[in-house]
Amino acid sequence: MTNASLGVRANPSNRFVTVVAWGTMLSVSVLPNALLHELRVPEPPWLVWAKMGLLLALAVATFFWSVLRSIRHFFLVVFAIFATEEIVSRVTSSIIWQGWFAPEGAGFTRTMLGEQLGRLTVALLIVGVLLGLGYRRREFFLVRGQLDAPITPVGWLGFPEPVPWTHFGKRFSLYIAGVLLVFLIASGRPSLTSVVGAIPMLPAVVLLAAMNAFSEEMTYKASMLATLEPAVGSRHALWNTALFFGIGHYFGVPYGVIGVIMASFLGWILGKAMLETRGFFWAWFIHFIQDILIFYLMAIGSIAAGGS
Repeated sequence: MTNASLGVRANPSNRFVTVVAWGTMLSVSVLPNALLHELRVPEPPWLVWAKMGLLLALAVATFFWSVLRSIRHFFLVVFAIFATEEIVSRVTSSIIWQGWFAPEGAGFTRTMLGEQLGRLTVALLIVGVLLGLGYRRREFFLVRGQLDAPITPVGWLGFPEPVPWTHFGKRFSLYIAGVLLVFLIASGRPSLTSVVGAIPMLPAVVLLAAMNAFSEEMTYKASMLATLEPAVGSRHALWNTALFFGIGHYFGVPYGVIGVIMASFLGWILGKAMLETRGFFWAWFIHFIQDILIFYLMAIGSIAAGGS
């Protein structure tokens, strides 16, 4: 098996593990929240604790049920994601934190820096959890990777041959950025004056985009791929991670099923990049380019609203 192939397969005799992994992902994703919302049922405050309880119970069960032992780390890492997010959210919503980063009249840069520092803290804590579980950086993709590794052909994307990721990564970044730019302009309709007025904020936008891309790729993709791939195979790990990421954007922009499909597709490409290059760079870079556009539009909006 080459570095570029999605060749780690699940053990056919252990398909039950794959079913459990999928069932767990769907249960602890935003799917239950979305269903409650669509049914117009108030979301119970204990839902997040129920998800964490399920993950912890499954992790404990692996010590008594050997068939699930191979995905113990998956349960523990996803539990750690929920736990660290809960802890960090309490810190970032505290009076002290809000006084530092979101006092009355705080502009875009200061407010978003506080938010991104919280997300970065979660990502770094997850790195610590993975290291504590015995993973090496290369095993959870926290290395540059083989940048010119051949991509597994994707004919429907216009790449029927195994071209290097150095070729695909650059072109795909431009394609997806172009589509996103059209969508952002159509939905936000910023004026030329506000676009020009936000240029001084561009260095902050670039920094925030870099932070967000690292945080999301490490928290929601690298950690899950690293713990799932050995147990359920590359393809199931990739789709599991992509859909978890996609469903998480149900309440984003665009809202609903369309947002889920778009985010799942992007999550699939970014996870594919990690698996095929065995590294972090292309997933981070493609995400980073998209985030620059998103954060710049947010910066434009803050100027229109009187912030900076």
